[in-house]
Amino acid sequence: MQFGFQIGTKVLFGKGCLITNKALLNKFGKKALVVTGKGSAKASGALDDVEEILKEYKIEYSIYDKVENNPSLENVAEGGKIARELNVDFIIGIGGGSPLDASKAVAILAANDIEPLELYKNVFDNKPLPIIAIPTTAGTGSEVTPYSILTRNDMKTKMSFGNEDTFPKVAFIDAAYTESMSYETTVNTAVDALSHAMEGFLSRRSTPVSDALAIEAIKIFGECAEALIDNNIDFSVREKLLYVSMLGGMVISHTGTTIIHGLGYSLTYFKDIPHGKANGLFMREYLKYNYNAVNEKINKVLELFKVSTIDEFGDIIDKMLKNDINLSSEEIQLYASLTMKQRSTSYNAREVAEGDLIDILEKTFLSPN
Repeated sequence: MQFGFQIGTKVLFGKGCLITNKALLNKFGKKALVVTGKGSAKASGALDDVEEILKEYKIEYSIYDKVENNPSLENVAEGGKIARELNVDFIIGIGGGSPLDASKAVAILAANDIEPLELYKNVFDNKPLPIIAIPTTAGTGSEVTPYSILTRNDMKTKMSFGNEDTFPKVAFIDAAYTESMSYETTVNTAVDALSHAMEGFLSRRSTPVSDALAIEAIKIFGECAEALIDNNIDFSVREKLLYVSMLGGMVISHTGTTIIHGLGYSLTYFKDIPHGKANGLFMREYLKYNYNAVNEKINKVLELFKVSTIDEFGDIIDKMLKNDINLSSEEIQLYASLTMKQRSTSYNAREVAEGDLIDILEKTFLSPN
């Protein structure tokens, strides 16, 4: 048995964890840039709490609140330029996966005056600035991963980068900051967390440790499935979902993702489908496609969901997500082609050919639902 394992982020989990451990923010310098989007940081109360703490410790700060829903290279280049010009000491990312991912890119660009495309080299002259991560959604797990997933308009898709230096230094994970999410966003982000755990579990790069984390995440998600379907989501459910999200992030930090993410990126880029929903729509056919390669593991997933067939599992996901997407043959061909260019495709349990992806897309979007 051989494997490596590293989590580079100090995690503080629980209601009020930011306020209780606020002194940690005073350890990274005297000037910060808060990286966030337009809505969730303020609505959740996280931004107000952070500003109060920064003022208490007399830490100068500026707010960059222009992070897009799917941040592009151009978007993070702007944030990085501002961080360099302000000469900040550290970055505070607040929000869902987009602001947290953007904060990692901004932290690199703050310390390295490079073209944003050079982020994908993953080797930098200067280490990124320290990052504090505060999630306001329960989905990406970006608060505990080194990955930054950005839109590549030049390639018409999304691609990730990240190394051991891009793990956030501290993550404050408090379900109270997720209570302002809409029902739809709650479901979409939860399914994203499930996809991380499941893809990591079925990845060629899985390890005994990542499997243990993935099994726990899938189990807890299964316990929340009925509440998600019925829109009966109280604080205890939100805390469980945030725990699933954190575990899923820890899993993919070591395994990466597989074809679900590669296929889902095109739905997000071309159709503006939320990332988690895009992933969820492929789950039924993904499990069927990979069954012969990792049948014992897929049977374990079904067991954790307390179902006996992949279709029963798929029906649960279908109750959470509406498949209202129509794709043309030309779109299917393009999406399959773009997915083949993703590094994550090579991590899939079963070796993938472009024709296989076309088949998955056709079964998902051309068959009667």
